[in-house]
Amino acid sequence: MRLNKSFPTYAIALGVFGITNTEFGIVGILPRITTNFQISASQAGMLVSMFALIIAISGPFMTLLFSGINRKKILAGVLVVFTISNLFSAFAPSYNALMMFRLLPAFLHPVYFSVAFAAAASSVSKEQSAIAVAKVFNGLTIGMVLGVPVTSFIGDQFSLEAAFLFSSVINAIALLGILFFIPSLPVEGKLTFGKQLNVLAKPQLWFNVAAACFILASLYSVYSYFAEYLEVVTGMSGKIVSIMLILFGASGIIGNMQTAKYLSRNMVKTIIFYPLVLGSIYFLIYYIGSYYIPMIIIIIIWGAVFTGGLIVSQTWLTSEASEAPEFANSLFVSFANLGVTIGTTLGGWFLSQMGTHLVTWSGVLFLLLASICIGLKIKFFDSKNGFMTSTDNSK
Repeated sequence: MRLNKSFPTYAIALGVFGITNTEFGIVGILPRITTNFQISASQAGMLVSMFALIIAISGPFMTLLFSGINRKKILAGVLVVFTISNLFSAFAPSYNALMMFRLLPAFLHPVYFSVAFAAAASSVSKEQSAIAVAKVFNGLTIGMVLGVPVTSFIGDQFSLEAAFLFSSVINAIALLGILFFIPSLPVEGKLTFGKQLNVLAKPQLWFNVAAACFILASLYSVYSYFAEYLEVVTGMSGKIVSIMLILFGASGIIGNMQTAKYLSRNMVKTIIFYPLVLGSIYFLIYYIGSYYIPMIIIIIIWGAVFTGGLIVSQTWLTSEASEAPEFANSLFVSFANLGVTIGTTLGGWFLSQMGTHLVTWSGVLFLLLASICIGLKIKFFDSKNGFMTSTDNSK
């Protein structure tokens, strides 16, 4: 019975993996796309950046548009679009056609994630909601960590078409999982657009939004340059770096679930201490990152803490908009992508202007900003309830 109850969450998580693989897996085959369509590297990179930009801009609006539809139908419908999109991408006759096939499903990306988080959380008791969401996040983690190397391997060993077909098949399997293992999820007591938008009038929500955005910026301002740091500062070869990426992701799956347990016990304490823990890791990377064995140990811990930051940010943001969970999750998806963009940009500036070794300080800077937002929110809006706030899942 317990296994059967887990099927819906795992089916949703597989869909998250398929969609994440569609978004990030293409990074591993950009050189092949450049050669195949005779375009520049910057043009090929637009296939990634434009995808993320559409997610950031359209997320809340698209989620509002689909907010009254049965959740199962939304999950299945989005996966149908992603399956067909990858299938058409495999046989795209031109770069412009490939761009079109890439960008159309990007509008539905935040819709799936928003509904997936809400559906997972509502399928269990409130105390277990963070753990259920963490299982969905595992699909994201695996998609990010394995999507690039697996898609790259398929593209190198077989063809560019095979790489896209791989993503299409993954989304198709996830679609079958949704159809067979997810019960009908009708929307009960549909909220009007106005009621959902009302959450934007809550000032405490914006403190949480800012904190989530800064945490994501901190994560990706350093992680985006993971490979270069290990090669330049630690002195690892390309093959070893690939192994480190897999090790990073594997520890992340464990860290994701462990962080969810902390959140379910005491959300506020977990939120407060998270920037301190991640900041400590950045200090260790800066001071002993040039040493081979210590850096491997740090990577294992870093991977666990890194993925924990995703669910920490999502839980903190949505805790102030429980009356409109799907819209709140769409805000998380949009501002998470904004954070990734800001963090990657500033991290790149630190790297180019100050050197690879100092890139961790960009992460520390964003953690300070996140901590300020968390502190102000607790001080002005949660102080009446003390350290154990009304948004604490442990209650």
